Amino acid sequence: MIGLGTGRLDRIVAVGAHCDDIAIGAGGTLLTMCLARPGVRIDALVLSGGGSEREQEEQAALTAFCPGADLRLTVLKLPDGRLPAHWEEAKAAVEELRGQSEPDLVLAPRTDDAHQDHRSLAKLVPSAFRDHLVLGYEIVKWDGDLGRMAAYQPLSPEIAEQKVRLLQEHYPSQRHRPWYDREAFLGLARIRGIECHARYAEAFAVTKLTLNLGTSTLGE
Repeated sequence: MIGLGTGRLDRIVAVGAHCDDIAIGAGGTLLTMCLARPGVRIDALVLSGGGSEREQEEQAALTAFCPGADLRLTVLKLPDGRLPAHWEEAKAAVEELRGQSEPDLVLAPRTDDAHQDHRSLAKLVPSAFRDHLVLGYEIVKWDGDLGRMAAYQPLSPEIAEQKVRLLQEHYPSQRHRPWYDREAFLGLARIRGIECHARYAEAFAVTKLTLNLGTSTLGE
């Protein structure tokens, strides 16, 4: 399997349309990075769920998913399922986040996600973070929108199990959903692991990536 390193990751931005999106899509990756680099700064923005029990769930969950990190979480109150109708507010929030952060990596929904909130946020991110590596995470759901992915973060069996445990522990409001269970999360991680010659993995879409294949300068 071909691997490309990113170099040192000191600042990460993670965005989600809903509380639990970041943890479902990239929880294992966050655990892996935070355990490898204590003190990494993570600026997290969630567009809906503010002021409700979901915000409390998200704060506790991301704290657990980002051990030892300098976590700065903002949860807004945009209505769930109505993000396209609140485009200006969402755009302003993403642009404000960009003005406050110069990240080495951005974790966001992927642009071909079937959920209108995920998809709308995914389209906003590249317009604000134009010169950054953006990895689009996937979220298993009823819509059946999983596809072929371009990038993989292998997860150790311990990290994969920890991710599933934390999802079950910190989001009790979601346990009633038929797809929200151990088999779904661990099964997808196993499939993505097979695709990248690992036991488990999280997979990401990459819209644009600049390579430096042995050249001393870029853009000349």
